[in-house]
Amino acid sequence: MSEKCKEYMVIIGDKQIFITPDVLKIVHEYLHRPMSLEEFARKLGLETWEEAYEFIKRIPAWIMWMPINLWRHRLEKEGCLELFEGET
Repeated sequence: MSEKCKEYMVIIGDKQIFITPDVLKIVHEYLHRPMSLEEFARKLGLETWEEAYEFIKRIPAWIMWMPINLWRHRLEKEGCLELFEGET
């Protein structure tokens, strides 16, 4: 895996979450709609709301606010998307 692709991973404890377009969609939903950290954690496959909170603290803000289609294009261009397609 390239170093560039590793930059798009958020490490929470022993879990590594790659910021796929699907994950970014969940982040956008959390940002724009009423959603508890418990629900956010469940949608990301995390165990506790504390892990969800850590995820929000660690995801780069420039990614968090990027439109999903632009993020998908960037990952495709850098060759990262096919490495993690279908993972959440």
